[in-house]
Amino acid sequence: MIDRRLHVLKTLAEHGTVTAAAAALHLTPSAVSQQLRLLGRDLGVELLRPEGRRVRLTPAAHIALRHADALRLQWEAARAELAQQGAGPRGVLRLCGVSSALATLAAPAVARLRTAHPLVEPLLVEEESGECYRLLLAEEADVALVLPGPDAPPVTDPRFEQTPLLTDHQDLLVPECHRLARPEGVPLGAAAEEAWIVKARDNDTHPLVLAACAAAGFTPRVVHQVKEWYAVSALVAEGLGICLVPRIVPLPRHAVTRVPVTGAPAPVRQLLTAVRRGSAEHPLVRTGLEALREAASAHAPGA
Repeated sequence: MIDRRLHVLKTLAEHGTVTAAAAALHLTPSAVSQQLRLLGRDLGVELLRPEGRRVRLTPAAHIALRHADALRLQWEAARAELAQQGAGPRGVLRLCGVSSALATLAAPAVARLRTAHPLVEPLLVEEESGECYRLLLAEEADVALVLPGPDAPPVTDPRFEQTPLLTDHQDLLVPECHRLARPEGVPLGAAAEEAWIVKARDNDTHPLVLAACAAAGFTPRVVHQVKEWYAVSALVAEGLGICLVPRIVPLPRHAVTRVPVTGAPAPVRQLLTAVRRGSAEHPLVRTGLEALREAASAHAPGA
């Protein structure tokens, strides 16, 4: 019901160039330019104005974007209200998120959903947080489990409702016989001279590690770029480096030790739920969010 070309215009406004917007949308730059030309023609206004090798949004484009946010909100609210006329939640519920959140939170939430709501068909997709927001806007996902970071929109973004779900502490992961393998914990600064394992690209964990280490007064010396936790744990067990590991992440039986990080600020990551604004009261979405909150409560302090 909402012209998808408005989403293309919004993406261009966020990323600044046609090339960057095309990459974010998984389109070609020519396809982005053509869609916006056609949208301007249909609206009877000029949306873009060349400015050197870039383009600038016109005042008409900003008016269109302001109304697009209102239209999307109204449409989501209408769909939610219409769905509430049914007998209960039913249909496909698409959840996306980072792997650790899917394993620890989405998996038990989906198990509960299948028992309590047999007419709900959950579908899980693993993606990094930036891609999860794109999936929400493309209506390829209904609920996202995300981490705030450089690729995430601000909480004030009118397209999303972002709600804190869980504060997840991070521990040092070191070999069993490592000098830092102390059950009482160590300050993060004690690991300043260690070799680190973390993948830089397409990895929500990387900016969290950099921020935590910077707060502790050092920049980590990254020697291996590995992302998947089983592989990271195997490398740590062999003495190839250390890492920060979220406390909710289940680890294999490698010869490794989790070490609490003492002192302040404690390295934590905030897990959020994100949905399209206006959709939270849709029976499917509401049921999914309730199941995720119940799963997260098992990991709350004192649980």
